[in-house]
Amino acid sequence: MNPLLSLRNITYSYNTKKAEIKAIENISLDLYPGSFTSIVGPSGCGKSTLLSLISGLIAPQSGELLINGRKPEKINTHIGYMLQRDNLLDWRTIYGNVTLGLEINHIKDKEYYLWVDEMLKEYGLYSFRNAHPSQLSGGMRQRAALIRTLALKPDLLLLDEPFSALDYQTRLEVADDIYSIIKEQNKTAILVTHDISEAISMGDRVVVLSHRPALIKRIFEINLSIPNRTPFTSRQAPEFAGYFNSIWEELQ
Repeated sequence: MNPLLSLRNITYSYNTKKAEIKAIENISLDLYPGSFTSIVGPSGCGKSTLLSLISGLIAPQSGELLINGRKPEKINTHIGYMLQRDNLLDWRTIYGNVTLGLEINHIKDKEYYLWVDEMLKEYGLYSFRNAHPSQLSGGMRQRAALIRTLALKPDLLLLDEPFSALDYQTRLEVADDIYSIIKEQNKTAILVTHDISEAISMGDRVVVLSHRPALIKRIFEINLSIPNRTPFTSRQAPEFAGYFNSIWEELQ
């Protein structure tokens, strides 16, 4: 199987008035179709910068980034980006929000809009399609944000701490919802998070980054001996504490 995403010796620096600050240094990584990769690291180490590089929002200073073996286009609908906050527009209905990407990309194909309707029905938001974001709970808003991200049928999903604005109980519930949606859709995903437990519970593997400039310190392959794995049930696996302690040690 060929990788969906390949990073080859990616390096990136920020230029300030006083100096050049290296954020990412010599990162190489392959992601395969259907995989779920979690990325953890110290605050300010460059985790979100790495997602910006992958998404094409910024370009690496050196190294190569390939999607399906090719250099990505500047506007890449093969990649969906879900940010820390849902960023739903209050003046648009839920339907107007989840179809916003289709409008921006001038996609009028009925197939895409039928696809949106199917997702709204399957994930419990169809009866709220004419409501506005302020009328929805935090968890429902995050599901709407994910449907908006999936509407363009991306191959790769980038999740930049998408649960950080939620209270703990809602965070657990929404993590289960979004994990099940991603797995049902057989999407390839990268999750950036500060939460070690979240990284383990959702990821097939966890990539640990160093302090800035970010290097890959270690990659943990996550194998949990539980049937019908979900983020919630993953926390009950006998191997969970061992992974947590090992990742914690790497971050120190």
